[in-house]
Amino acid sequence: MPDRPFLSRVRRILPDLHPAEQKLGRLVCDFPGELASYSASELADLAGVSNATVSRFVRRLGYDNYEEARRHAREERATGSRLYLGDVKVAAPHDPRIYAETDMRNVENTLASVTPEEIDRLVAELLSARKVWMFGFRVGASLAQYLQWQLLQVIEECVALPGPGQTMGEHLAGLQPDDVVILFGIRRRVAQMSSILVGVERAKCKLAYITDESEPLQPSADWHFRCITASSGPLFSHVGVMALLNLIANRAIDAAEDRGRDRLASIEAANDLLGEL
Repeated sequence: MPDRPFLSRVRRILPDLHPAEQKLGRLVCDFPGELASYSASELADLAGVSNATVSRFVRRLGYDNYEEARRHAREERATGSRLYLGDVKVAAPHDPRIYAETDMRNVENTLASVTPEEIDRLVAELLSARKVWMFGFRVGASLAQYLQWQLLQVIEECVALPGPGQTMGEHLAGLQPDDVVILFGIRRRVAQMSSILVGVERAKCKLAYITDESEPLQPSADWHFRCITASSGPLFSHVGVMALLNLIANRAIDAAEDRGRDRLASIEAANDLLGEL
């Protein structure tokens, strides 16, 4: 099973394990980060099993020894799965103020790394682009749709992709040098992300890459915004990303000036005609 993901290996064999191994397997499925962090004896203590059970368990998974299994688990933890960040000993806090404090730090630290000059440069390119493309997957899909909805106030040629049933090939083929791409690479990033980056680079259009803090600086991006996603609970927090998008959208509307006001007036007139609002 050389290419099978670590957790997939565990789930595959779980029904066939002996009771003690099943107990260990259930712990690992719920908190795989424990195996990535602890020694074999520490994991045995957490699960309430023997060291021999841990050794049998990792061999059943197809590893030669515990260190090989732990190395594989660490590699998967580095991809950003929240499952690997859970702690069997620590429950998520219930006090809303703790979440609020974390979210406020995320917003502050995200925007602290952004300069007014780079936002204004991005906004100028957005307003002058032939077309603005927003590519997002998983949570990035919702973020792309949100930013597109906001920018449509002043930018008519603005799309969020891919849509249901669509693949990326037709969209990458449509990129032109006077376009701007806003690509969301929030973890966990899809496997095709590196290929999309190559496709955008080949198209020679401008690229704004919006990621979490775990993504190394992308040299091919004209802008790389690394947003803080720390959380007090088991899920990543995206308020820092939303703060960045709010900043971009508001600066775009301000910078659009008369053109933006004319489009906003036309939108309001259309809404009145349709009776939508």
